[in-house]
Amino acid sequence: MRKEIYKECCIKIAYFNASFKIGQDGVTRVLYKMIQGALERNHEVIGITSVLPEQEEQIIPMYQVPSVVMPLQKNYRLALPGYHAFAKVLEKFNPDILHINSPCPLGYSAMKYGQFFNIPVVATYHTHFPKYLPYYHLSALEEWTWKLSRSLYNNIDRTFVPTRPIMDELTQHNFHELEYLPNGVDGVLFNPNRRSSAWRKQFSNGEKPIVLFVSRLVWEKDLHVLAEAYKVLHPKRNDFEMIVVGDGPARKEFQAMMSGAHFLGYQSGETLAEIFASADIFAFPSTTETFGLVTLEAMASGLVPVAVNVGGAVDIIEDGKSGFFSSAESGKDMAEKIAFLLDNPGQRKVMSKNAHARSSAFHWENIFEQLFSSYRELLNIYRQHRTSHDAA
Repeated sequence: MRKEIYKECCIKIAYFNASFKIGQDGVTRVLYKMIQGALERNHEVIGITSVLPEQEEQIIPMYQVPSVVMPLQKNYRLALPGYHAFAKVLEKFNPDILHINSPCPLGYSAMKYGQFFNIPVVATYHTHFPKYLPYYHLSALEEWTWKLSRSLYNNIDRTFVPTRPIMDELTQHNFHELEYLPNGVDGVLFNPNRRSSAWRKQFSNGEKPIVLFVSRLVWEKDLHVLAEAYKVLHPKRNDFEMIVVGDGPARKEFQAMMSGAHFLGYQSGETLAEIFASADIFAFPSTTETFGLVTLEAMASGLVPVAVNVGGAVDIIEDGKSGFFSSAESGKDMAEKIAFLLDNPGQRKVMSKNAHARSSAFHWENIFEQLFSSYRELLNIYRQHRTSHDAA
């Protein structure tokens, strides 16, 4: 039986995500930050997932549910429908709140569990699936995907949305109970002080500016736009180095499109932070971001971002001050913005300082305060509802 009294000092939270593999993507990085914030506040946390990290990396109790390989993304798995696979785990844990981080079958099962057992359910809108469809020649399914998404998010208590442009789009598509809650950046890990002359010397003896791209290498990141920008710049000038960090199913084809660029594969932790700080310009062409965590990490590291004027970056970059917007789907415009920064090192230095200053507005502590306050607000609503129901 559910406990009826909510203890102010401790919230028992069950986080649901398709993968808990560390470094899998920006979603898991944000998820682990939330878990860390919960543990620091003495909350109790468990994770329910289709993909577990290594045993030594399991910082909380984690439970794996049966799953199958995701057809379009071989590195991800889809949970089998239904909450029976984790019902006994949750019955024993007795959670106060369920937090969904991916709109997959596991998320739907969590929603159904919360409804059946009268537990508040929230979600973070990390992944903009309707926008992925054209990259897989599935545009005909867009309206169906919006409908499917609404069937999840409109049947839970609250959906946290990390940027206002995405929040506006969801509102236009009749999503309800939305709350603006941005992601944060780890300013200790990502900062300009990690800049390394020794690391830079691997590339043209460190003398040329470095343009950096960090991402999973999948086509929905608009890789073709970056390749177009590179093809505009590279034949005309030999005064910069292009570095790509990340891996994914599109790597082989994308690398063939970027002859002369340096591909470093997947990187993480302090190694990734050193790479960020040791570059100069961050290019990010994706139009499918709900936030764009790597853009914020680049800014915290002192890089000047050039990102498209669509989606998550719009909330982060101050155009012309802490970075530049380029037109969506225009490699030519991105190339022009990068060229300006290469040609004007003094302006780039000023914008670098502005980018770092801008990143400081995204403090995890402020975000955590809002997140856990929202948890408590919902728990109080549920408690009052139970009290009224019992009195009746």
